[in-house]
Amino acid sequence: MRLIYDPNLCLNCETFDCFTKCPYLNYDLDRAKAERLKIVRGEYSDALRECMTCYACEEFCPYNNHPFYQIAELQEAYGVRFIDEDRLNELIERYKPIGEFKPKRVGERVIHICLFPEFKELIKGKIFEGIDVVRGRHLFCNLIYLHFGAISVIKERAGKVIDNMSKLRANEIILFHDECYGFYNSFAKAYGFKIPFKPIHLFEFLYRRLKELEDEIKKLNIKAAYQRPCSNRLCPETDKILDNILDLIGVERVEREYDRENAICCGAAFEFAGRKDIAEELQRRNLGDIIESKATHVIFNCPMCYLTLSEKVCGAGIMPVMLSELCRMAIGEIKK
Repeated sequence: MRLIYDPNLCLNCETFDCFTKCPYLNYDLDRAKAERLKIVRGEYSDALRECMTCYACEEFCPYNNHPFYQIAELQEAYGVRFIDEDRLNELIERYKPIGEFKPKRVGERVIHICLFPEFKELIKGKIFEGIDVVRGRHLFCNLIYLHFGAISVIKERAGKVIDNMSKLRANEIILFHDECYGFYNSFAKAYGFKIPFKPIHLFEFLYRRLKELEDEIKKLNIKAAYQRPCSNRLCPETDKILDNILDLIGVERVEREYDRENAICCGAAFEFAGRKDIAEELQRRNLGDIIESKATHVIFNCPMCYLTLSEKVCGAGIMPVMLSELCRMAIGEIKK
């Protein structure tokens, strides 16, 4: 399968926002244009090695012309790896689906929690009433390999993942992790896969349920920083839904340097790759920014962001909380 994009959109671009706005490349317009056009032509560019695989250029492109997927394609073509081969092969085998997917009987609505069994405990209470939880390697989107210069693994497995999800035959498939939603909403569309069901982002589901339970909401009146994950770049429209949720439950999303368009990675992908120096620097910047914001809570939606930063946040005297927990807090199911 081939990436669907129009090279003429890049050739005629005047701003090259994909590179000039990048939080890591620091290119001026002239260099951004030069390096971007190399990529359009399929040539080697310094950006292939300097890219931190944060997906931000997907959000910045005004034409939805998939600059990051083009980068990922060329990183693999030119052998640009951000992980050693043994570690990469270990990850490829670890998440490889084995055998045929045979779903258990499920209801009309399911929520997919990716590869995180520990987060099944979050899917409780009135908000999630009547919803079955699914997870596992047969349903895993595999987008993690975008961080490591191995996009072919995702393309090879994508069709089967979509087919397996279809086998659930649920009317609603809610995706807990931004990366899983981004797989269907962005990656699959970019490569021409047909999605025979409607993927629903967790934020969309939570907002709808909270509106149904609005009479039970007690405003939390707290100030919280949000750790926006890299994968939310693949579905930036959902960040506005988050604002609507926080307004509804009485949470002030504090201003911080590394949020919204300026968000930076939690460092998890670099820890996976053994690049601890980069991971630690990203975590230092995020934590310092969170502390400076004077927030009492830090909201997470990405499980990897939570697992990477929650202990450090606690150490700074700030409460880490997954968004679903915060919503249950607002209807009195979890103590504030």
